[in-house]
This record gives sequence, C-alpha cells and structure tokens, in this order.
Amino acid sequence: MELFEMTALELGAAIKRREIGVEEAARACLDRMSAQEGTVNAFVTVTEKEALKRAREVQARIDSGEMTHPLAGVPMAIKDLISTKGVRTTCSSRMLENYVPVFDATVVRKLDAIGAVCLGKTNMDEFAMGSSTESSWFGVTRNPWDPSRVPGGSSGGSAAAVAAREVFYALGSDTGGSIRQPASFCGVTGIKPTYGAVSRYGLLAYASSLDQIGPLTVDALDAAAVTRTIMGRDEMDSTSVDVPLPDMPQGDDLTGLRVGIPEDYFGEGLDADVRARVLDAAKALEAMGAVLVPVKMPMLEYAIPAYYVLACAEASSNLSRYDGVKYGFRPEKFEDLHDLYTTARSEGFGAEVKRRIMLGAFALSSGYYDAYYNKALRVKALIKRAFDACFEQADLLLTPAAPTTAFALGAHSDDPIQMYLGDIYTVSVNMAGLPGMVVPCGFDAAGLPVGAQLIGPAFGESQLFKAAHAYQMHTDFHRQRPDARKEG
Repeated sequence: MELFEMTALELGAAIKRREIGVEEAARACLDRMSAQEGTVNAFVTVTEKEALKRAREVQARIDSGEMTHPLAGVPMAIKDLISTKGVRTTCSSRMLENYVPVFDATVVRKLDAIGAVCLGKTNMDEFAMGSSTESSWFGVTRNPWDPSRVPGGSSGGSAAAVAAREVFYALGSDTGGSIRQPASFCGVTGIKPTYGAVSRYGLLAYASSLDQIGPLTVDALDAAAVTRTIMGRDEMDSTSVDVPLPDMPQGDDLTGLRVGIPEDYFGEGLDADVRARVLDAAKALEAMGAVLVPVKMPMLEYAIPAYYVLACAEASSNLSRYDGVKYGFRPEKFEDLHDLYTTARSEGFGAEVKRRIMLGAFALSSGYYDAYYNKALRVKALIKRAFDACFEQADLLLTPAAPTTAFALGAHSDDPIQMYLGDIYTVSVNMAGLPGMVVPCGFDAAGLPVGAQLIGPAFGESQLFKAAHAYQMHTDFHRQRPDARKEG
C-alpha cells in the first residue's frame, strides 16, 4: 500500500513491522507539505527541524520496545490555539503573532507520551471565530478538493492538512461545529467528544462552556484511537471527568441499533445533494441492521441565536485578557494606559473577533443581561431536554453536518449572518455537551465532499465509533483523496 493511502493506524502498524521508518514517514509528509502548502496554506508554523529530531528519538524508543502505542511514530499536526511549549501558538491572530508558550497543553503531553510526531501548527479562523478559515491573520486556507472554496472552520487548517494527506491526523477544537463542519467540507472524519471528556488545559479559550478538543482523521478507527489517547480526567481542568474509555469499534453488525432521523434537520434550507447523501447513509446503516426512527427536535430554530449570545458573551470575557500589557501584540505608539488598551485591541484583533466581543459585551451589559444572556441560558437547557427526549427513542441521531457543501472563498465575507446560519446543524450539540461525529458520505454534483453527522448521548462515543466504522466498512468515501481524483 502506498504511504499516503494509509490511515494513521495502518502507518503505525507498518512502522512497527519496520516496513517504513519514522523519519522516512515524516520526511515524506514534509515533502508533500512543501509541494502543496503554496496552494492549501494549512499551516501557520512548520516545525521541520524539531519534527525530524523527534522522529529519530521516537524510532529509537520503538526499536527498544519502550513505545508500543499503535500511533507511535505517526506524523500529525495541532491546531494553532493549543499550547505547545517552545513553539509559537498564535490563534491565527496578530494579537499573538509571536507568542511562544512555556508549557504544553494536556492533550499535547498525552500525545508526546505515546510517540506522536508533530509537524507543525495548523491555520484557523482567528481565535476560532469563524466557519471558513478566512479570518486568519496568516491568510486563508483553501480546500484541497477545490482551491477556490473554503475548507470550513474554524479548524479548517487541520481538516485541509488531513484531506491533503500532509499529515495522518490533526487535533482541532469545536465550539459550535469547528471540527465537524470542516470535516464535512474536506471529506475527512472528525469528532467532538462529550464536554469534559478531554482536558481543555492549554486550549486558548473562545467560549469555555462550549469548547472541546477532538481529532480530525482519515477514518473512524483512527478517530477512536486518538480520542482514547487524549481522553481522561485532568487535575488542571476542573470540568474534565474520569469515564471509561470508549471501545475500539469492530465489525459491521448494527442489529437493533436505533438511529433517530430528526425531521427538523431535513427541512427548508438544506441542499438537495446533501439531503440525498445523508439519507443514503441512513439506508446503509439500515442495511447493516440499524432501525431508523423518526424523531423531532423542535428547538433547532432557536439554536443559532442562543448559541451566538452565549458564545460571544464568553468570548468577550475570555478575550479581555489581551490588553497589550502582559503579552501579545503591543502598539508602538500610544499616549496613556487607556490608549494602550484601545490601540492594542483595535490593531491586534480582526473584524470578526471585534464583532463578537462587542456582541458579547452588549449581551452582558446592564439592562440587557436578562433579555439576552439569561434567556439564552434557558434555551440551552431546553435544547438539552429536547435531546434527552430524542435519546429515549433512539440510541444515536443521524443528521447533515452543514446545509451545503464547501462554499466559494469570499461568498459570505460581507454577510456574517449567512455565515452564522451555516452552523445550524452543529451548535446545538455543543450547547447540550454531547458528542458529535462526522463521516464522509459521498459527493455533490460538483464533486465536493458531503458529511453525515452522528450525535450520541453524553459519553456515548463507543456507539458513534461503532456506527461510523460499520458504515466505513461498506463505503470508501473516506479513502478518496483530492489528488487521486484529479489524477483519475
């Protein structure tokens, strides 16, 4: 099997069999990045020298029998809002353009322990605020399937890097769909674990009650292996919990699995090709023994406004620390302390970040707190209750991940509301703290990937992996690569 046809676990197995060396795999990925980054721009920082040194160290520890994890030696990447000691972490913002952390995030430490080889930090929407990876201070990332289109966001760099096979898996973060929507747009597999399943220590916060770290991978087996590695209680994150690790999926028998089809997700505004491909996926699951159950999710229409009130409110609080004093961007000229604050934030933040800070500050302001923020919290509780009702009838839910396939670069740049509406199928999962997973399920008429979203009850990752793996045993959408299709 050719190197870039492999999944992360397949490459890890080949490394253990000594069919390929760790440094050889890393160099092959770095060469591929050199050839593609001029177009794709998936990376903010490439750590070539450090990666090759790391590859040699990992190889020695694999050869000695010290490192035995199935993913040991596999090249990967990290979204540029996850803290990496000694490697700049920018959040794709001018505000943190030269910020170099002095500590590793918990997920980075866990991956280091099993022998991951990080090749760099991936591009993203500034401070994770966006759905297209167009707001980055370091330029837009382009979709490997069609460079005139967006890769999704905010984890667009991670998704594009995996789709282009520049790395074999990448970490992203998901506040309202930022792993799942780019996974759909780029034709890769992505999961947002249950809130609290993965430590957020070292994740530069956007909205702390909604953020969650998760992987973007080639297939469900890789997603399960990475998720199992980074999960678990962390004393540095009081919201993390200690739960049993999800099972690695096996087989394709889904007999008796109840898959809910929420009628509200298939109504007006959904592209016809997307609807058809997701319903095709439902039929495929049914053919493997699953039982399709129609369910209702009546709170869907309130998810977007409630989400943006809550997320922006938390963002306005979390980003108040960037003031030009302690660290980050500091203007050359200012008259006094107040001018320093104003100038640093005006010049250091981009337009979308400033828009969300202002929205959040307004929602939290005296006289509007009850009308907006408190009301949004009540809607959040109702959304969780609506999901609980669905899971009384079904074990999993199957929905679209996004209303359309990848849209053209610049298509929504002047219409932020239209951009926000693209998150309609994903934000409610974060508000309820549930796990959500996207698997490639076909292509539209233009040849662009379509993703199907599986949603589970809290800590129901095992069921998600089981259903996704069974589906991928009978389809090859996740195996298809942009370069291979172009060559064909």
